[in-house]
Amino acid sequence: MSSFLRFLSEPRPAEELGGQMSFLEHLDELRKRLMWSIVFVIVATMLCWFASRRIYNFLAVPIERALAEAEQKVVPIDGRTGGEAIVPLNHINENDAGRYVFVAETRIGTAVIPAGATVTARYAQDAAGKLGLFTDEPLYVANEILPKGVRLPIDFNSNEKAGLNDRLVVNTAIEPFSLYIKVSLYAAICVSLPFLLWQIWAFVSPGLYPHERGYVFPFIGLSSISFILGGIFAYKVIFPPAAKYLLGLGQDFRLLLKADDYFDFIIMIMLGMGLIFQMPAIAYVLSRIGLITAGLMVRVWKTATIVILIVAAIVSPTNDIPNMLLFAAPMLGLYVISIIVAWIFGKPRSAT
Repeated sequence: MSSFLRFLSEPRPAEELGGQMSFLEHLDELRKRLMWSIVFVIVATMLCWFASRRIYNFLAVPIERALAEAEQKVVPIDGRTGGEAIVPLNHINENDAGRYVFVAETRIGTAVIPAGATVTARYAQDAAGKLGLFTDEPLYVANEILPKGVRLPIDFNSNEKAGLNDRLVVNTAIEPFSLYIKVSLYAAICVSLPFLLWQIWAFVSPGLYPHERGYVFPFIGLSSISFILGGIFAYKVIFPPAAKYLLGLGQDFRLLLKADDYFDFIIMIMLGMGLIFQMPAIAYVLSRIGLITAGLMVRVWKTATIVILIVAAIVSPTNDIPNMLLFAAPMLGLYVISIIVAWIFGKPRSAT
């Protein structure tokens, strides 16, 4: 704290600070930085629109699996015949036959086969000698007949299990469009992060010494990497147990989750963890400037721990202690990493 107060009261020549600016000049500079940032994000949003469906599918995977698993009931296999076993579809042998169940509405040629329909199928070779699953009997669909010997659209290398296809729901015809716009916007913000950080740095850099302005590239690089790592951590580690806990509370109900609500939820978690992971990058800049030291961070560790626990309780989507600690643990780890960063890179503030 004393270092920060000294920084505020320390007189510095105008030529070292890049010249003094009036209040209106500061406002004009801020306006220009905001305009450039908005334009960049808008352009990035238009580009991300073309990948919005893929981004949607990527973000929807955890909740679709959680929804399906929440609906499943595990029933043990009856072993009275002594030969029951569940094996992957790609482990069957040639000429094996069985009854195939269409788990989703499927179009084959002009025939639209409803979900739940079944047909006897055989694993055999086609005319070119390529193995596949073919119908072993005619299938009558409305006023059409799917003849015997038609190849079924099966991906033998897919790991998807039957039933893991629950979908998020929408209420209006326009909602998917607005949802894809939202996905594109958030993706654009993530893509634009280096540019936005550069605009922030450009706005505050006139108040720094000339040699301190050279920290911009390490700061932007470290911040961008930290943000990506935070988003991955939230997607892989934080969100699955939180979703499992929340959906577990609704086992007595039919689970239909609005797509818009879900994306607000997961994006909040990913963006929140991305911002939290900025701690080492901020510690690097502040320690290089001389505003904080590793010793100061060690001395205030008790206060920092309390603040971290409060932030974790606010950010956590659930009110149970395990999920709150799941948010607090990486924050405490990042605080330790920030102390190490400040110890390695910290130095007293000087004009040279």
